[in-house]
Amino acid sequence: MLDLSTEKDAHVAQRLGEDPIAWLGTVRPDGRPHLVPVWFFYDGESVLVYSEPDNQKVRNLRANPRVTLAIDDTRGGGDVVMVEGEATLDDAPATEAPPAYLEKYRNGIVQIGHTPESLLATFSQAIRITPKRIIHW
Repeated sequence: MLDLSTEKDAHVAQRLGEDPIAWLGTVRPDGRPHLVPVWFFYDGESVLVYSEPDNQKVRNLRANPRVTLAIDDTRGGGDVVMVEGEATLDDAPATEAPPAYLEKYRNGIVQIGHTPESLLATFSQAIRITPKRIIHW
């Protein structure tokens, strides 16, 4: 998706790989936007988010898979990264996460009182976002 040979795209990939929080925008069935902070993992091709199985964002995605993902820290408005894409919901509950995801959030998992296993038991709905467009300014 990103051309890592360019400095700008390498920077965007770094932000997607290292920033801890993104804002996930979905659309409610009545058309109102729904925006929530999420932990996320970018593998170079798609973005992975875990969720409780029946919360609002998951219900929204069942009706409309289009999403926007915005990196939380905009560095004063001068380093915005947004991903426009489509989400798919895994059919089976998540039982394991990529090791890099667990390493990225190792401290956060402990801080919220979870182990990797209990985190996935609670946030068992995997959401895979396929970027259609990545915007950086």
